[in-house]
Amino acid sequence: MQGIKRRIVFITLYEAIAITIVAVTLALVFGQGLGHSGALAVMSSIIAVLWNLTFTHFFERWEARQAVRGRSLKRRIAHAVGFEGGLVALLVPTFAWWLDISLWEALVADLGFVLFFLVYTFVFNWGFDRVFGLPASSAPGGQACTQA
Repeated sequence: MQGIKRRIVFITLYEAIAITIVAVTLALVFGQGLGHSGALAVMSSIIAVLWNLTFTHFFERWEARQAVRGRSLKRRIAHAVGFEGGLVALLVPTFAWWLDISLWEALVADLGFVLFFLVYTFVFNWGFDRVFGLPASSAPGGQACTQA
């Protein structure tokens, strides 16, 4: 699976799982109703989807120009850290506004999510590539393959 179809399936699966985890966690940790927490989870998801599209586009363009093909551990870690770092910069102000807390408090609150999502992003990407194969940008010889 390649191109836009791959991205749509990837984003849909990734975000559906993430919204569920974030909504339930926010409701439990902040004592918010599931509706209030769910709304923040959906806002976060929309921001994450837009960031994912942007980051992945540029990451795969960079990846396609690399002499060494494939997704090594180092490349997967770089992808996860780059994605999550950018997402923190976008989500901390959103959390501060929605939860009516300071930026510092939002950053501290977001650290738990950052740690979770670093692992989740790495595992999800690896699993997705195992199930659906590598994108053409990282497959040996520029061809999609089923080995990750």
